[in-house]
Amino acid sequence: MLHWERATVTGSRSSWRGVDRLQVEIERDGRGADASVEAETVSAIAYPELTGTPALGESVLLNTNALRRGLGTGGDALVVARLDVLPAPEEIAGHMVKARYTPMQTMVDAIDDPEGEHYATMQGAEDLGGMPVLVADLHSSLPALVAGIRAERHSAKIVYVHTDGASLPAAYSRSTARLREAGLLASVISAGQSFGGDLEAVTVHSALLGAKHVVGGDIAVVIQGPGNLGTGTGWGFSGMQAAEHLHAAAALGGAPVATLRVSNADPRDRHRGLSHHSATTYGRATLAPVHLPILARSDHRYNAFHASVREQVKSSIIKPSRARGTEHVLAEIDAKGLRDALEEMPVRLSTMGRSLGEDPEAFRYAALAGRCAAGLIPPR
Repeated sequence: MLHWERATVTGSRSSWRGVDRLQVEIERDGRGADASVEAETVSAIAYPELTGTPALGESVLLNTNALRRGLGTGGDALVVARLDVLPAPEEIAGHMVKARYTPMQTMVDAIDDPEGEHYATMQGAEDLGGMPVLVADLHSSLPALVAGIRAERHSAKIVYVHTDGASLPAAYSRSTARLREAGLLASVISAGQSFGGDLEAVTVHSALLGAKHVVGGDIAVVIQGPGNLGTGTGWGFSGMQAAEHLHAAAALGGAPVATLRVSNADPRDRHRGLSHHSATTYGRATLAPVHLPILARSDHRYNAFHASVREQVKSSIIKPSRARGTEHVLAEIDAKGLRDALEEMPVRLSTMGRSLGEDPEAFRYAALAGRCAAGLIPPR
């Protein structure tokens, strides 16, 4: 069920490309809201691609599910409709529909649509030619992955593939927008049911081919958007999607690199050291050989914690994969210069509410994966 509420736009807040953040006053008239509660001012998000930009004084219809549940990611109200204005429709050549069969389904021009300008290129695109495909389960890894890539190959052309495991609007990610504005991402491709990237694709497979043949990327980074869903069960988390992304990379002749989720600060035992999410995704669900970057034993930072992570990877990922006939590659990567590269990122590093200073290993292992992937870029 949706929690519907009406509101009036009373101001604007910090916005970014593809997202309008508004200040709204929720109406308390007993129709769609609790009349016993006094009026309140809250933050709301509108996606111009779906609704246009509501103006000051406009009446809007809100979905306040996340707001009323007090959720962290997604805790804003969402503008579903403008009650007094019908935005002019944008002309779309193709027939690609995203967020299909929801009330907010939207038409987009996809790179693999027969009516699209890139269709001829996509028809002939069959192989990634060894292009590294860097996969992670947490969206908060993205800036650290970029930092690691640039520390190894400063001029690498990086394409981010935003999948539909969490936030469907690619524009929701402020980190992605800032990395794009800073020129650190060459393009954002929204795949599957996600939408709002620079380019749209029907599947992760076609997004990867588009990253290589349409954008001309050196490396693709594939991650779900903000809003990872976890349940505490062995298999019930949205990051499981990463296994299929690695399979897509392998099937298309790419070089799959898996980002290990590691923490020395997470209060939950299942995520301390090597996260059980990585152990399950890469050890039990991934059926193609991938690179698993860990800190090199020759690195002066290597200590008992990193030795423990290494043993966890060997026992929970390498051994189960061998039982399935899959030989993962344990890649020892030096961390020299990565801390500086992380601190130079133009976005705030935060994972599960923890900063770089509070949980450095979470970002270090993502940066190691970035450096590993950059080292696999084929010569032109």
